[in-house]
Amino acid sequence: MSMRTCLKKVTLTLFVSLTLTTITYAETSAVGPHSFADLVEPLVPAVVNISTTTLVRGQGESGQSPLDIPFSKESPLEDFFKEFMDRMKPDGPRNATSLGSGFIIDPEGYIVTNYHVVSDADQITVILNDNTELKATIVGRDRRTDVAVLKIKADKKLPFVQWGDSTKLRTGDWIVAIGNPFGLGGTVTAGIVSHLARDIGERSRSGDFIDGYIQTDASINLGNSGGPMFDMSGKVVGINTAIFTPTGASVGIGFAIPSEIVQKVINQIRQYGRTKRGWIGVRIQPVTEDIAEALGLKDLNGALVGSVVKDGPAAKAKLQTGDLILKVGNVEIKGERSLPRIVGDIAVGTKVPITLWRKGKILVIPVQVGEYEEAEEAGVIPSPEGGKELAKGVVIHDMTLQSLSDVSEEDRHNYDISKDSQGVYIAQVEPESPTAEKGIRKGDIIMEISQQEVKTPQDVVNIIKNAEKENRKSVLLLLKREGEPRFVSLKIGSEATAP
Repeated sequence: MSMRTCLKKVTLTLFVSLTLTTITYAETSAVGPHSFADLVEPLVPAVVNISTTTLVRGQGESGQSPLDIPFSKESPLEDFFKEFMDRMKPDGPRNATSLGSGFIIDPEGYIVTNYHVVSDADQITVILNDNTELKATIVGRDRRTDVAVLKIKADKKLPFVQWGDSTKLRTGDWIVAIGNPFGLGGTVTAGIVSHLARDIGERSRSGDFIDGYIQTDASINLGNSGGPMFDMSGKVVGINTAIFTPTGASVGIGFAIPSEIVQKVINQIRQYGRTKRGWIGVRIQPVTEDIAEALGLKDLNGALVGSVVKDGPAAKAKLQTGDLILKVGNVEIKGERSLPRIVGDIAVGTKVPITLWRKGKILVIPVQVGEYEEAEEAGVIPSPEGGKELAKGVVIHDMTLQSLSDVSEEDRHNYDISKDSQGVYIAQVEPESPTAEKGIRKGDIIMEISQQEVKTPQDVVNIIKNAEKENRKSVLLLLKREGEPRFVSLKIGSEATAP
């Protein structure tokens, strides 16, 4: 047989092999659904559009013109107000509207959505699939997991969806999202689970009570927030909450809060009107390679106790700085981000054994779990509505306040704060909070609140609390930033942030 004939046979064999391989792959890839129509049809009626209206006042909360405020002619604020009024277009209060999604979980009218969809709303309207518009009230909301529960009253039983188990999802599974992108209600998109337990870091609106998001390539856009993510059995496995995009539109990377986490939050909100999480009172940090080597540890699992909160549950149980928490009950702690969620799921008052590593020894210490929200109210944990003393500061409405006498020399230099400055220093503003979105930031000095001069953090707390007792929805802050005054309206009371 000639060499040429041999080459022909080899070529033919390879071609046949490649062809057979292609056919086999094509047959395997055809296993996916031919249509989502049968799955989607009964689900769409239970997904709602959410329209919120927020009153934006251009002239302060009372509607009074700033030019009517009695300043002396020598006051530098007179020119400031004239410039302010010249820039204010249109004159007077106006409504700002935004859109989001939600879904009905109970035929009596309970609806789940994102916290950030309704956080600043003065009025919430739910639009059903048949275009019926109903006013909604907030049952409860949780900023730390970005979840809110609404209630509507209808003259009929409403269609609803059921929860699925997000822990059974696998990377590569099909999912379907339904929502209200760009106001286009009832929009269905499909894709796969691109990644599980995704840490989205600073892009997250949530705290440590979510230790991983579901990532998907299903198209999710502005207005999809709060809408459901379904598995192939038509059960809700997540709430669509965020996208990664350089353009503002979907680029195939979206994120959902797993149903495993959402269900627990919703059950507490429906039972108590708020969350009631477990808390043991430790501040933790990750175990890095350097720390593990210094401590003689073989791996990076566990949560390292950086400090123990005075008089907290852990302190009463004699936990110490430097302890490495390995287990809570029978649950292993694989990283510091998982500890708050695991402890948060434990019923308040439960005595739970904590396994820890201390100076080369394994110890098991029982700790009686306290309540996270009570610790917030006591000022032990920074709270958006606390108003309690905390490390030479006061925490209230996402701001940590300090007396100017406590400001460090470094901050005085960085934020151009002169020694003769008067007012209250904002030492910290929680990122991506409603307060931060108003433009308030670290380094600002609060000079007045609703035309009342403030000199101490407690002055700020007292004025805000009095305004809340009068059922006012906002207060007007006069701030100084790098020597320049500016006014900002801050929402308070039930219209502000929620714990």
